[in-house]
Amino acid sequence: MTATPDFTKVMQDMMAAFPMDASAMQNAFKTQAAMAEKFSKVAIDAAEKSTELSAKWAKESLAKLAVAAKAKAEPAEYTKSMTDFLTASSELATEHMASFAEIAKKVQMETVELMLAAGKDLSEDATAAVKKATAEVTTAAKKVAAAAK
Repeated sequence: MTATPDFTKVMQDMMAAFPMDASAMQNAFKTQAAMAEKFSKVAIDAAEKSTELSAKWAKESLAKLAVAAKAKAEPAEYTKSMTDFLTASSELATEHMASFAEIAKKVQMETVELMLAAGKDLSEDATAAVKKATAEVTTAAKKVAAAAK
């Protein structure tokens, strides 16, 4: 029977000839984690503000409904009460939807700023990594060329 060749030594020698910088991977991970933290903060802040706004809207609507639900002396007062409630509800909706739009606008602006900053950081990291890798490969190639002579 034929034995399967063991390529362990060959792979180790090959990997040693082309050293890899683990710090580049660590830096990339740290950069990604920092960006994820910033994006999470934007999302969580928006969720908190939206939740507060929703609760405020619900409270105000219920207060207006409580006024409309009170017993009236005349049938015409029920119509007026319901009309007042619907008008107030419409005004509340307009006001709160504008507030939701402001929250969304702020999230959009912060996200664009983060994306631009991330692009700049990644570009700088990539440039540094390519320069370092080029220097290491050049050094390794010179060593191999010197050893071959």
